[in-house]
Amino acid sequence: MNDIQDEGAKGKPRRARKQPKRITESYLKNVALWYLERYASSAANLRNVLMRRVRVSSAHHGTDPADGAAMVEALIRRYDETGILNDRLFAETRARSLAARGSSARMIQRKLMEKGVGAADIDAALEALREEGIGELDAAFRYARRRRIGPFRSAEKREATRDRDLAALARQGFGFEIAAKVVDAETVDALEAELDFAR
Repeated sequence: MNDIQDEGAKGKPRRARKQPKRITESYLKNVALWYLERYASSAANLRNVLMRRVRVSSAHHGTDPADGAAMVEALIRRYDETGILNDRLFAETRARSLAARGSSARMIQRKLMEKGVGAADIDAALEALREEGIGELDAAFRYARRRRIGPFRSAEKREATRDRDLAALARQGFGFEIAAKVVDAETVDALEAELDFAR
């Protein structure tokens, strides 16, 4: 019975679960740098990543999580002061990336809030998009092109899928007026002309 429990689904032995390490300043620093090398992050998001490690380690080793939390706060403060963490830059970069994929301003705002970015930095990121000429219609166009809806759909299926296409754009945070402009555009060229006029 024990042999069966120790084997995975394909009969291979399972790896033993690694024991969490004790929280130290150098360990937290290594985890933070490893994470930041791979992912862009806001200060709040990095805090959440590190605090998960603190909670698991504290539960396993019976240490006080407040000690780990203090080390995390000191590290976040140091990275913020040195510019390693920059919520404004993170928000602008992430907003630009999301807009390129066809996210609405509402969706961008929500995703940045989920990452712990403050309201002032979110507003600045959305303003930067507007200054770059990336508006709601442009983002809706990109989303429609990526999802092959509206004028990107074959002509014979457009009428039957109109409501579904409008709903897809609404779920992405686009208002009815923008969604209808995209979905009801006669051709891709007509929609691109509308975009050029809007810019």
